[in-house]
Amino acid sequence: MNNILVIVYSYTGTSRRVAELLCSQQNWQLASVAEAHPRKGALGTLRCVVDSFFRLQPAIRYDGPPPGDFDAVVLVSPIWMLQLASPMRAFVARQRDRLPDVAVLSVMGGQGAPNAAAEVARVLGRAPILSSSVTMREVDDGSCAARLQAFGTAVREAEDSHDVARPVTLSPQSS
Repeated sequence: MNNILVIVYSYTGTSRRVAELLCSQQNWQLASVAEAHPRKGALGTLRCVVDSFFRLQPAIRYDGPPPGDFDAVVLVSPIWMLQLASPMRAFVARQRDRLPDVAVLSVMGGQGAPNAAAEVARVLGRAPILSSSVTMREVDDGSCAARLQAFGTAVREAEDSHDVARPVTLSPQSS
């Protein structure tokens, strides 16, 4: 099955690199979420903290095809303060009725991916078909490539079988 759309929000470019690699491995289409008022410098970082703490939903723009035209979407987003990045939070909330099956791929410094997947599930009213994460270090050193390939394969299989795969499926500790 190849009718999967990857939707990315990236503040620093790291999540975008992950999404682009996943798309190139799986031959999937890429779409992006951007903020109407981009963050810059120390004030931008402070806005990330405030948005996460208060679970705010900033004004966003979506650049891509209608998600409902796909069988599944993969949301690729950073983790801020152990939470889903606020622009992706805003996207999920605004598009919830138009999103097909959803998989969540978090990019993090070290923690927070389960919180992001749980938040997506709460907003959608249903569990993601799959959730996993990579660390910024794994992205920087390239060691995430094999895990992204496995994640892509698992998304295809979960979508084909309509089973929900639990996050531990792709956990590096479970192997």
